[in-house]
Amino acid sequence: MYVRENPVLQHELLTNLRMTRAFVLLFAYVALLGGVVWLAWPQEQRLDMAQPEAAKRLVNLFFFGQYMLASLMAPSFAAGAITGEKERMSYEMLLASPLRPGAIVLGKLFAALCHLGILMVCSLPIVMLCLPLGGVSLYEVFAAYFGMIATVGLFGMISLWASSYFKRTSASLVVSYLMILPLAMICVLAWNSLEQLGEMRLLVVVTVVPIACVSLAALMWQNVCRRLLYPPDLGSEGKEVVDLETEAREAVGLYIKRDEFPDRLFAPPKRTSFMEEGINPIYDKEMRSEIFSQGTLMLRLVIQISMLLALIVMACCLYIWPAYAPWYISYVLLFNMLVGPVFSAGSVTSERERQTLDLLLVTLVTPWQMLWGKLFSGLRVSSVLTSFLLWPVLLACVMPLPFWYNLPTMAGYLLIVALCCVTTAVTALFCSTIFQKSSTSLIATYLIIVTMFMAPVAASFFVKTFLTGSTEAAVADALGVLSPFSATFALPLDVTQNDNPGVTASVGDLGLFFGYAGWSIVYNVALILLMTRLFQVRWRVAD
Repeated sequence: MYVRENPVLQHELLTNLRMTRAFVLLFAYVALLGGVVWLAWPQEQRLDMAQPEAAKRLVNLFFFGQYMLASLMAPSFAAGAITGEKERMSYEMLLASPLRPGAIVLGKLFAALCHLGILMVCSLPIVMLCLPLGGVSLYEVFAAYFGMIATVGLFGMISLWASSYFKRTSASLVVSYLMILPLAMICVLAWNSLEQLGEMRLLVVVTVVPIACVSLAALMWQNVCRRLLYPPDLGSEGKEVVDLETEAREAVGLYIKRDEFPDRLFAPPKRTSFMEEGINPIYDKEMRSEIFSQGTLMLRLVIQISMLLALIVMACCLYIWPAYAPWYISYVLLFNMLVGPVFSAGSVTSERERQTLDLLLVTLVTPWQMLWGKLFSGLRVSSVLTSFLLWPVLLACVMPLPFWYNLPTMAGYLLIVALCCVTTAVTALFCSTIFQKSSTSLIATYLIIVTMFMAPVAASFFVKTFLTGSTEAAVADALGVLSPFSATFALPLDVTQNDNPGVTASVGDLGLFFGYAGWSIVYNVALILLMTRLFQVRWRVAD
């Protein structure tokens, strides 16, 4: 009943593995990893087998790329396992079936990880091609795969655990990413730092890592089973009715007071009076009811997790080693990449799913009012949450630290974060206008943003590590204008005291910074004009 005759597992496997996108994803995954290995293959006619540094770099790049891809894809497979049942209004029927909660959870988990496991196993022949280059043994390959499968399985369980607490897949996704990405980076840093231990590292990977992952996954599995056995959100098709007074009494840690500053900036209280003249009804409705219709659990988790991580990164990158200030700004940008799309990716698709878009377009509200109302409601929430992470930057500017001599650079950091907030919100709203479902819109937004923001950084690192041609370097530098991360590290930063005449300030690359600013403005204006046109022609209105 748990595995061999589990109807949930059989249904999910038949549904997912027979779809066209499963074959397309498998082809794209293997083609991407194979293309990276092909481009990074050593070009020397003779290789020094005694010092195979090129082979080690190639294998490390392969495992790092595959591990990050698998970590990023795990929530996309598992974060909607239970929330999908609630969105399809089949949650209560599933709980009323003779299946035990443990069988339901295992079926959902194995079905979500089965496709991901197929992707990782199919990449094994590619890494086997790198073994004849030397530098990496067969045991290291199997140990790396064993540890990768164990940690990715834990990431899948984390996503399933988050899926049991929320009604929407978007909320489950963002919480899963906020929990998984720090763990993934810790695993990568631990793997690289233990390289000097040799065989001891392999022993740790095949013993300590699986035991820790299985233990944490078992605790989460038990919690999810208990939640399905005594579901607090049973009734009204899985839509949990939130009582704010009860939430205030039972909330652990942070509690959002919607009628006080600054909480009312991103979670205003429900309206108890008539709207004043001239207020955009779309903006008022989106801010007060739609985004926060299931309480403040998702917001509280996002704020607490992000602030906890920010304290560690802030202490290291701003106050202990000020030269690493761009890394803290990169953390803020990464936070906005994960959180920003959630509040805009369902703005229009939710109207389609409720079949209210036709009614909305026949009202007296103009398409431009609809557009900016939905855009600013999501942008306001994401920008306020992101600004919570910027107060250490402002504090560092007024304290007697080296940043006092870099005020133009600090202003550039703030401008980059502001442009990133606008870009994520506009991209998410555009995808919400194009696609039919909120989940599809959110995944497409993440794909576009990750490609646009992270691909130039990855291309620059790849060219500097494996390629030596000037043409490839010029192309990689030109692509840097698409990424806020490249623009952040391009700003000049002098962390030494200016009273030392022997120290000169770093030059940086201001052309890259202004190129990113110009590209962001052109990109966002073009998408806004295109969305306005789509609203005017009533794009995807009726089925």
